[in-house]
Amino acid sequence: MTLRVAVAVLAAVVVAAGCANNGASPGPPPRTSSIRATSQEPSPSATPSQEPSPSATPSQEPSPPATPSDTPTTPARDTPTPDSTAQPQGCVDRVYAGMSRAQRVSQLIMSAVSTSGVTSSELDVLRRDHVGGVILMGHTYAGANHVRSVTNRTQSVAPTVAGSRVGLLVATDQEGGKVQVLNGPGFSAIPTAVVQGQWLTAQLRQRAAEWGRQLRGAGVNLDLAPVVDVVPPNLVSANHPIGRLSREYGNDPETVARQSSAFVRGLGQSRVESALKHFPSLGHVVGNTDFSADVVDDVTTRSGDFVLPYRSGTQAGAGFVMASLAKYTRIDPANLSVFSPVLLRDVLRGQLGFRGVVISDDLGAAVAVHSVSPGKRATRFLSAGGDMVLTVDPSTVDAMTSAVLSRVSSDTSFRAHVDASVHRVLTAKVEAGLLGCAG
Repeated sequence: MTLRVAVAVLAAVVVAAGCANNGASPGPPPRTSSIRATSQEPSPSATPSQEPSPSATPSQEPSPPATPSDTPTTPARDTPTPDSTAQPQGCVDRVYAGMSRAQRVSQLIMSAVSTSGVTSSELDVLRRDHVGGVILMGHTYAGANHVRSVTNRTQSVAPTVAGSRVGLLVATDQEGGKVQVLNGPGFSAIPTAVVQGQWLTAQLRQRAAEWGRQLRGAGVNLDLAPVVDVVPPNLVSANHPIGRLSREYGNDPETVARQSSAFVRGLGQSRVESALKHFPSLGHVVGNTDFSADVVDDVTTRSGDFVLPYRSGTQAGAGFVMASLAKYTRIDPANLSVFSPVLLRDVLRGQLGFRGVVISDDLGAAVAVHSVSPGKRATRFLSAGGDMVLTVDPSTVDAMTSAVLSRVSSDTSFRAHVDASVHRVLTAKVEAGLLGCAG
């Protein structure tokens, strides 16, 4: 979702309704995966910035207070701790082998649940289709304990396979500013990325670790953040999905790479996964793919300003990359990024060496894909090199899973792609503490 949650907030303000710190003890050390390889190029954010990076659009928002906010009192119960002696890859292989074909395909779907409470229809989808993850939708100010009750109910339907409970990825958009889904007691008010981009990297990492602890305590294990799109200074006011909402960390690749990587490292300290978005970039577009078709970038090339932030972010530990729904005519003029094997396989996997999970931007309700049937949205994304289909519309899940299952049965090449994607998603779940094998 590039803008849907933010627009919901703006509309909510009009009608008087609501649409990823100092002082806290340090969290566990950052996770270093032994099974997910990333690019070996050194990250530009390895050394903290010595002074705030400049922002082309200075914000008037103050830095958040140093005092940590309240945390939920309900104990966490969604994350079984993997046995430290178990080999992660062996665990993944064992669980994969114990799954039916339908269970494997379901791991590649992320559906939506409401932050106000899981509806009966949403719960039916979770029970029937055993999706691999959910995204929390709808701004809430009810606080962390309420969110924890929602995520607990969501995790209650997690399946057990080969003696191991396979927890759900629980995601939300918790960037800051207008794009902060979870609010209220237990959640800090996170400033915009423009403000975060002016902080010292050590400060940003510390604050992100606190935000991560709040998410983890509320049962959220994946933040669909940070935005690593580079918006040129002259396009900030015209760029609807990013610049107009102050979602950019800066206006040059170096600043964006340094600051977004600090955000990723902070979340990682609190064992919250992060997703770099929107690959390759929405920094050079005008329209918003949630509400417009034919959003086109005719500037970005394979060596564009997106390269440094993505290399830096994966080096920092980001295990997910979200593919955008825009078209990049100078890279693949025939396909949207989300359907482009050139972008997802050749550029992201090949050129940038990414080995984590490629998740789509919304393929359920976004106008950018309305001309494509839900089933084909899923199969085209997976065939292009994607791993996890995100849909904010639960009614599309059946069509998506049915289409993938049908093609898996008849297309051996596609089946091999799907099998590799299931392994990547299960590996991410091991790293998130959602899948553990005893011995």
